[in-house]
Amino acid sequence: MPGARPALSLRGRALALLSRREQSRVELLCKLAPHAESAEEVEALLDALEKEGWLSGQRFAESVVHRKAGRYGAARILRELQTHKLDENVIESVRDALRGDEAERAREVWLKKFGETPPADARERAKQMRFMLARGFSAEVCSRLIPPVRT
Repeated sequence: MPGARPALSLRGRALALLSRREQSRVELLCKLAPHAESAEEVEALLDALEKEGWLSGQRFAESVVHRKAGRYGAARILRELQTHKLDENVIESVRDALRGDEAERAREVWLKKFGETPPADARERAKQMRFMLARGFSAEVCSRLIPPVRT
């Protein structure tokens, strides 16, 4: 067929994916496996990409934090990183960074969603707490952030 592009090599596919955004090793493995002749071929390629600096768990973790920290709490971001089976040292370094500014990030999310007005009653406060907890912010941060109901 005229104008048809030749099929990408496995390495070409990996580099194309990595050029769009950082990928975890697990993601790349899943995306490349259908195009490879064997699992060993994919593993060897991923090892080579890591050695050459194209694939980095640390950069992937930083990318996820950069994309999600404005909307989600530490617990939710860390859960996502754990699903990607990153090295525990990488997750630990991200955990420390996220916990340091969680209160101010929580405040920004809360203000954006609910504004400056404190909750009118216990039901409204519970709703706000559930929202913030579902976003992955700690119960301690949420209880300090959301003012108690004045009766």
